[in-house]
Amino acid sequence: MSTPVNASEGASAAASKNAEVLRALHHDRAAGDPLVLPGPWDAASARAFEAAGFPALATPSAAVAASLGHEDGATPADEMFAAVARVVRAVSVPVTADLEGGYGLSAAELVERVRETGAVGVNLEDSDAGGLKDPEAHAEWLAEVRAAAGPGLFLNARVDTYLREDVADPAGEALVRARLYAAAGADCVYPIKAPPADLPGLRAALGDLPVNALSLPGGPSFAELGRLGATRVTFGPGLLLRTLRGLAELAAELRAQ
Repeated sequence: MSTPVNASEGASAAASKNAEVLRALHHDRAAGDPLVLPGPWDAASARAFEAAGFPALATPSAAVAASLGHEDGATPADEMFAAVARVVRAVSVPVTADLEGGYGLSAAELVERVRETGAVGVNLEDSDAGGLKDPEAHAEWLAEVRAAAGPGLFLNARVDTYLREDVADPAGEALVRARLYAAAGADCVYPIKAPPADLPGLRAALGDLPVNALSLPGGPSFAELGRLGATRVTFGPGLLLRTLRGLAELAAELRAQ
């Protein structure tokens, strides 16, 4: 008689499979065909994006914060993890979660909390309220996250040099940090708000390492971002903001009646 697999083992196997699916989606892509990951902020939006045919989703912390009534960067960790878990439960596709700077958790604690949500990827920032973190110290922490998670977690390392006015050479500093984070085990790097003109240089310098680009209104198309060097495209809170504009129009229409 075979031994039944318990629920936790089954969930772990499913998470590992989804992590493999998410990682594979980042590789062997045509130049003009980046992986586009919509950013759901709750279960309903997640279901809508899955129904539209997207193969994976990426929760944005700013949009989740807004949906919960918080300012960006002020969401309590427990609320963020709970929101991510609701998104994961709502869909069958892999979900990667924006967990800001990790909420001060140790690498082992962070990985355990992520596993509890069912998410198979994380986006982790290299700045906080005090500014950019020391890159070598941050790389060491990322290496600890990788060691604690093993291959069952897709690690997207956000590089925040373009967000800071006090960085003289944001592209050069981004490259230094990206290489450190890649050596620490990051699967992808995210030089958030990198100008499209900087993407080809970053792509060439980073070799096969996937690069995440931010899609902005009026900016290049997904295909163009891909041709410039983006492997994957995300939106930050942009999709929530577009939805809220539509909701505001509906509210005004209802009020007018």
